[in-house]
Amino acid sequence: MELYLDLVSPPCRSVYLFAKALGIPFEFKLVELLAGQQYTEEFGKLNIVRKIPVMKDGSFVLTESTAILMYLVQKCSASVADHWFPADLQQRARVNEYLSWQHLNLRAHCSKVFLLKTLYPFVMGSEAPKEKMDVALEEMKESLNLKISLADLVALVEIMQPLGNGVDGFEGRPKLMAWRDRVKKELGEKLFDQTHERLLDAKGLQQKMQNNSQLQKIKPMLQKFFH
Repeated sequence: MELYLDLVSPPCRSVYLFAKALGIPFEFKLVELLAGQQYTEEFGKLNIVRKIPVMKDGSFVLTESTAILMYLVQKCSASVADHWFPADLQQRARVNEYLSWQHLNLRAHCSKVFLLKTLYPFVMGSEAPKEKMDVALEEMKESLNLKISLADLVALVEIMQPLGNGVDGFEGRPKLMAWRDRVKKELGEKLFDQTHERLLDAKGLQQKMQNNSQLQKIKPMLQKFFH
């Protein structure tokens, strides 16, 4: 099995952490998003969509992090403890409820803060306007106040995303911090910290974007996104 991932991406970190925590064997294929590697000819030759995460299991190719996680749960069911994806119908429904909710809520809001801090200066040539950042932070706070298994894993990597730019979503939330520590302990703190090394190296990420010909090509599209 091959996993095409960039650990700056929350969905990629979810898949990576789950596979590593359960000891599922896979070959890690790094695709650096902020270096534009998903747009290169080499990546295109893989005959997969220009997005990640991507899983290749033999000739079978699957995208979308939630679909990949569900596939791994079922493929490796003998080694997946019940607390990850409960057999109980109603408990499993709660996990699915969060996984369905998070894409347009917690994930979208936490990623927006990260993008405004990291990508906006590169694309627009200046810091993100204060009013845009204030709105993004308020939306993130609302998501954190609404919701907080497999759902815990996905939630935690999303909340970690703004930390790449020094925005701490855990600050002032002792229950959330206690939950974070419990999930980290379950996954293994060393594995969790190692998985987030690239994300937390904000300066390194920004350097990779400078003078990158592939990213320069999509600047107009990104500028429309930020307007």
